Amino acid sequence: MAPTSAKLPAAPVRLALVDDSELVRLGLRTLLGLHRDKIEIVAEAAGVAEALALLPPARPDVVLLDMRLPDGTGVTACRQLLTLAPGARILFLTSSVDDDLVADSIRAGASGYLLKEINGAELIRAILDVAAGGQAIDAAVTARLLRIVRGDGAPGPGTGELLTPQDRRLLALLAAGRTNREIGAELGLAEKTIKNQLTALFEKLGIGRRSQAAAYYVQHFGER
Repeated sequence: MAPTSAKLPAAPVRLALVDDSELVRLGLRTLLGLHRDKIEIVAEAAGVAEALALLPPARPDVVLLDMRLPDGTGVTACRQLLTLAPGARILFLTSSVDDDLVADSIRAGASGYLLKEINGAELIRAILDVAAGGQAIDAAVTARLLRIVRGDGAPGPGTGELLTPQDRRLLALLAAGRTNREIGAELGLAEKTIKNQLTALFEKLGIGRRSQAAAYYVQHFGER
């Protein structure tokens, strides 16, 4: 899972579960029940229609969402949930992974994509990171995410040579999961200044999302 350093929320994270498997939901309830001081399950659903009806009134901070659902896809649910509950953050937890699914989840506005092979401690950390504004990407998904960025809104050849040292610092901090406020504190700049600099950087790279910027940094600078 891609590391983040988002500030942990003070109150328990309000979590919703969306998975058509009763056994999976039971397992998650059992695991998360051991961490009631950090995470509170406020709603459950077994499909898209049920999720759209039950989740917005429950006001979840994070929705743990499966990709394969009996009455639609997780991507469909993600888009509609973010419209009905714009304050929620979507974290996919699924056994399904291919380039199209990863691309669709990023475009739909998801904040994370994890595989069900993840262990309990990593899942708890991912939920808390996403709730605090960070991202959580499974290591097995990273290569696919890089391909998405190269194929969808990818910076043109030589773009990296146009980046200033400040641009690279911003990218590095984004890749580490920092929020705008945390980046500003580290660089000694106002949060509004960081927002403006990121807007200019995204325009320079021809991208529109923080996840794309993080993937660009890993691709061009992270392994040097």
